[in-house]
Amino acid sequence: MSHDAEPPIWTPSAQRVLETNMTRYLRMVRENLAPAVVDYPSLHRWSIEEPETFWRSVWSFCGIRAMREADAVVSGIGMMPGARWFPGARLSFAENLLSRNDDNPAIISRDESGNRTILTHRELRERVAALAAALREDGVGAGERVAGFLPNVAPTVIAMLAANSLGAVWSSCSPDFGVNAVVDRFAQIAPRVLVTTGESRYAGKRISLGDRIRGILDRLPSVRRVVLAGSAEGSALRSLPGAVTMDEHARLPAPPIEFAYLPFDHPLYVMYSSGTTGIPKGIVHGAGGTLIQHLKELMLHTDVKPDDTIFYYTTCGWMMWNWLVSSLAVGATIVLYDGSPVHPSADALWRMAAEEGITVFGTSAAYLSAVEKAGLSPGRDHDLSRLRTILSTGAPLAPRSYDYVYGSIKDDVCLSSISGGTDIISCFGLGNPLGPVYRGEIPCRGLGMKVEILDETGRPVSGGKGELCCTLAFPSMPVGFWNDPDGRRYRAAYFEKLPGVWCHGDYAELTVHGGLVIHGRSDAVLNPGGVRIGTAEIYRVVERIPEVRESIAVGRQRDGDVRVILFVVLAAGATLDEPLRERIRQALKTEASPRHVPSLILQVTEIPRTISGKIVELAVHRVVNGQPVENRDVLANPEALDQFAGIPELKDLA
Repeated sequence: MSHDAEPPIWTPSAQRVLETNMTRYLRMVRENLAPAVVDYPSLHRWSIEEPETFWRSVWSFCGIRAMREADAVVSGIGMMPGARWFPGARLSFAENLLSRNDDNPAIISRDESGNRTILTHRELRERVAALAAALREDGVGAGERVAGFLPNVAPTVIAMLAANSLGAVWSSCSPDFGVNAVVDRFAQIAPRVLVTTGESRYAGKRISLGDRIRGILDRLPSVRRVVLAGSAEGSALRSLPGAVTMDEHARLPAPPIEFAYLPFDHPLYVMYSSGTTGIPKGIVHGAGGTLIQHLKELMLHTDVKPDDTIFYYTTCGWMMWNWLVSSLAVGATIVLYDGSPVHPSADALWRMAAEEGITVFGTSAAYLSAVEKAGLSPGRDHDLSRLRTILSTGAPLAPRSYDYVYGSIKDDVCLSSISGGTDIISCFGLGNPLGPVYRGEIPCRGLGMKVEILDETGRPVSGGKGELCCTLAFPSMPVGFWNDPDGRRYRAAYFEKLPGVWCHGDYAELTVHGGLVIHGRSDAVLNPGGVRIGTAEIYRVVERIPEVRESIAVGRQRDGDVRVILFVVLAAGATLDEPLRERIRQALKTEASPRHVPSLILQVTEIPRTISGKIVELAVHRVVNGQPVENRDVLANPEALDQFAGIPELKDLA
C-alpha cells in the first residue's frame, strides 16, 4: 500500500497546534532536556533513545501525585519482560483520579431513555469515600478483589475508585455477558465483593439480570458482600446473602478518604484475554503503569485538558472504559452512556454530543461505518461546534470513513484512529495533535513505544507488512497473568515468537508519513464491531448443544468490519434447519453475549486439524477470505479445507 502521493485529508491550523498540550510538552523538552527535538518525529526518536529521561519528564509534565518518589525510573530497561518501573515509588491511582475537588462536573451519566445525572468532582470524591469506608468494614484491603457486573454508569466508576483507594484490585464485565462468560473470568480471581445491578437496558428493552446474578453467585463462593447499585434497590436481589444497596452501604456524610499508597506495580485491574485457547487469561495491570501511560495518551496524544468533555462509547468490559475513566486524572468531565448507540434514534449519540458539548468523541470503526450507511449527517443536524477530536478503535478505520467524517460530521476535527489492546491497556498507535491526518492511517506511533514491523525472523520489514512488535520495555506492560507464578503463560503469550520482543498479534505496516496501517489480526481472534471475541468462548456454548459435534468460527472481512461465521459438524441424523440455527444463536446470546452470535451458521462435514490434533482456525480464516494457505503440509486432513472455499452464502454476506 502506497500512501506517499496522497495529500492529507486534514491539517491542523497553526493556532490550534500552538495551543496543544503536545506543543507545550515539546517546548519543555527542547528547552530543558533535548535541544535537537523540534517536531514529532524527533520527539518520538528521543523518547525511545532516552527512555528514562522521557518517562521521568512525562511523570513531571502530567503532574502525577505520589506519597513517595521513586528511587529510579526503571531497573532492567533491556529486559522484556522483567523491567521494573519507578521502583520505590508509593502512590494511589484513586488519589490521582480524584485530585480535582470542586463543583465542576466530573461525570455526566446518560442512558438511551434520556435519563441524565451529574456528579461534580466534589460529589464523586464524597461518594467514593463513603463506599470505601463501607468496603473497609467489609474487610476489603490491599490485594483483595472487587468485581463489577455492571453497565457503564456512575456507580461503576465509584465502585472502582473505592476499591482502588483501599488497594484492592478491580475487575469488571458488562451485563451482556452470560453466566458462563462471567464465571470463566471472575472465578479465577475469587472476588470478595460483587458490585452489580438488577437490570440493564438496551434498544428499548429492560433486561432483568436477577437470574444471571444468582447463577454467578452460585459459582463464586468467595463473594461475601453483594453491593446493589441503581435500579436493584428495593428489588428481590436484596434477599441475596450479604446483599445491600450502595446507597445504604455507602452512607453520607463520609469520613475523609484514606488512600492506600502502594508500589508503582501494585495490581490495579485484572483484564481478560479473548479466551481463544481456553479460559480467558487474567491480565494484571499495575496502578502506576496504567496511570502514566493513560495520562501520556490522554494529555499528549489526545490533547485532553481540564475543561474538556470526553466521551467513549464502550461497556465496562472493554479497556476503553478504563482508558476513559483515567480522564478524571486530567480533571476533565467524562460522559458515560448506557444502552444502544442507535436508540431511540440512529443519531442518539450525536444528539447527546451536541447537548453535552462533547469535545472528544470516541467510538468504533464499525459505528462510523454504520451511521454512514444509515445516511446520517450529524454535522448538518446537530451543533457540534465544541467537537475537536474524534477517536476510532476496535478495528482498522476504512479510508472511506475518513471521507465520511470530514464530509458529514465536521471538516475541522482531528480524526485519530488508534490501536492497542487489553494486553497493554493502552495503545501502540495514536493521534498526533501536531500533524496532519491521512486517509486510512493511524497518525503515529506512541511516545516511548518502540514499535517496529518485523518478519518471522525478527528482522525489520522495510516498506511492507509484518508483525507489529515492540522492542523496548514500557510501563503499561502487564505485571503478569493471574495464577501464573512463574510467568510461563505470560511469556508464552507475547514473547514466544521472538524472545525479548513483544509480538502483539497485529499484521501491520509503517507508512512514509510515520503512521501505521493495521491490516488485521495475525492470530484467530474475532473482532466484530471492535469487540474481541475468542473462539473457545463460542465453542464452549455451541458444542453443548446435542446436535453439534464440533465447530469452528472465523471472521469474514467485509466493509471494514468482521462478520463471525460459524461452521458446525453435526451429530449423525441431525439437520441444520432454522430451528437449530435459532437455538445456537439464542444459546450464544444468553450464555456468552450478543457479540458472540454469528452472522452465518453453515454446515461442514469435517474440520481441518494439525497432525497433533489442533483445529486450524487461521487456515480456515484465510480460505473464507479468499487468501491462499501456503503450508497445507502441517494438516492431518488438508482436503477438509476445500469445503470452505467458494461458499455462495459468503458472497451474499452484507
